[in-house]
Amino acid sequence: MSDKYVLDADARRALLATPGGWIACGFGSGLVPKAQGTMGSLVAILPWLLLRQLSVPVYLLVIVVGFAIGVWACNVAGRAIGVADHRSVVWDEFIGQWLALLPALLAPWWAVVLGFVLFRLFDVTKPWPISWLDRRVKGGLGVMLDDVVAGIFAAIVLAFVLHFS
Repeated sequence: MSDKYVLDADARRALLATPGGWIACGFGSGLVPKAQGTMGSLVAILPWLLLRQLSVPVYLLVIVVGFAIGVWACNVAGRAIGVADHRSVVWDEFIGQWLALLPALLAPWWAVVLGFVLFRLFDVTKPWPISWLDRRVKGGLGVMLDDVVAGIFAAIVLAFVLHFS
C-alpha cells in the first residue's frame, strides 16, 4: 500500500480512517511532504505549552499515558498503511519532544529552542543505544522507544546546559 517515503492517497485515507491513525500521525502534522519528524516535533510544542502548567508528577503521568497510547496508535497505523514506522507516524516525536523539554518547564524561552534542537539531533543521528533499539525493537513499542530514549538524552544535555548557564 505504501513505501517508507511516499504515502499515497489510499494509504493516507487508511491512516486517517481510525482514531489511532489520527493520533499516530500527530493529528495530521506527519502528513507534510517533507521533514515529517521535524514537523511533528515542532507541532508537539503547542500542546507542551499547556502541559507545562501541570505539576511534574502529572506531566510525567501524561507522558506515560501518551507513550502507552502511542504504542497502540503506532501499531494501528502500521497495519493501516502497511509500513511499521512510516515517516508520517510522528506521535513518537510528540512524546520524545515532551521528555526533552522536561528541564525547560521553568526555564527561559531559549531552553525550549535548545530542547527542540537537541531532541532532533538525537532522533536523527541515533547514537547508541538509540540506533540499537531502532533496529531491534519492532512494532508500536519500537516506534515509540527510540524516540523516548532520544528525548531522555536531550533532556539530560538540556538539564546540564541549564545547570551551568
